[in-house]
Amino acid sequence: MSTTLLLVRHGQTVWHAENRYAGISDIDLTDSGRTQADALGRWAAAHPVDAIWTSPLSRAVATAEPACRALGLTPQSEPHLRECDFGILEGRTLAEFEAEDPEWAAAYRADPVEHSFPGAEDPLAAAARGVKALRGIAAAHPGERVLVVAHNTLLRLVLCSLLSIPVSEYRRVLPRLRNAAISELRMNPDGSAALLSLNVPCEAHVP
Repeated sequence: MSTTLLLVRHGQTVWHAENRYAGISDIDLTDSGRTQADALGRWAAAHPVDAIWTSPLSRAVATAEPACRALGLTPQSEPHLRECDFGILEGRTLAEFEAEDPEWAAAYRADPVEHSFPGAEDPLAAAARGVKALRGIAAAHPGERVLVVAHNTLLRLVLCSLLSIPVSEYRRVLPRLRNAAISELRMNPDGSAALLSLNVPCEAHVP
């Protein structure tokens, strides 16, 4: 029996508003991020889910809180849904890094997997742990609808991996997941997946 996963990137944080890589750093939501989380809560009230899973990082947990309140659900934490560790880019912008090391930045833009940032987590390893997490969640909720709140880069890596898209193409094929937008993924019992919608603002679903 297939499981429907509603994938959501957390709301805006201070660093994301400045286009800084947050990664494993625990950065709080902005007022805009909390407004986005509230909108997700209204969406959940209109389109109930059976369970809510989140990354352990506080920005993901805070984004899920209004939906949890609306449905009376307790969020379940999955460590493998955490964002990628961006190494020396944590808290910095790509432009700042490029000013220091233009050759590496150019190589990263050409192939972000082969030339990930110094000290960063291997993107292929991040994709593998994220895929394992989603398959585990799906197996725990056969036939159900599950809200999963995680992170921009991790989810893009995972989507590419599940949909047989070269992971090195994630920045080109999936430029950005919008904050608190919903991407619907059907997970089949054999581990395969089908993407049913991408980046749909939750407000579009609320009457």
